[in-house]
Amino acid sequence: MDGDGTAHAALLRALLPLLRGFFRRRLGGSNDDVEDLIQETLIAVHQRRATYDPQRPFGGWLFAIARYKMIDRYRRRGHAVSFDDIGDFADEFAFEEASDARADVNRLLEGIPAKQAAVLRATRIDGLSTAEAASRLGIGESDVKVSAHRGLKALAARVRDSLR
Repeated sequence: MDGDGTAHAALLRALLPLLRGFFRRRLGGSNDDVEDLIQETLIAVHQRRATYDPQRPFGGWLFAIARYKMIDRYRRRGHAVSFDDIGDFADEFAFEEASDARADVNRLLEGIPAKQAAVLRATRIDGLSTAEAASRLGIGESDVKVSAHRGLKALAARVRDSLR
C-alpha cells in the first residue's frame, strides 16, 4: 500500500497458492477456471487495496473478495441451486479458510495474558465445559470463569481500539 513494488510482487506470489487451493476445493473443475478466478481476484485486490484496513485481519478481506468473484462466476454461468442443495452450496462460500481463521484467532489471543488465552481456547474454541477446562489447565473452575470473563473483556477492548 506504500508503493513498494517488491513487497507488492511478494504479496502476489504468496497469494497464488492460497487462492489456488481456495478455488480448487470449491470448483474442482478445469484448471483454466481456477486460474481465471485467481487472476480476477488478484486484479480486484489491486483495485480495492484502498479499502483494506491494515488494523484488521488480511485473510478475511482477501477471501471475501475471492468469494464474491466466485459468486460472480456462478451468476455469469447461470448456475442454479435447488432448495435441497442450498446448504451444500452455501458451504462453498465459507467466509474464510479455516487456517486463516486460526491465524487470525491466534493473533488476537497473543495480545492478551497467556492464562486468559488458554482458557478462551479451551472453553470457546475447543468447546470444553468449565470443569473440563479447569482439569486440562490445572486451575480451579472459578479461575476458569474469571479468566474467561477477563479474556473476553480484553479481546473486546482490542477490537474496539482497532476500529478507532
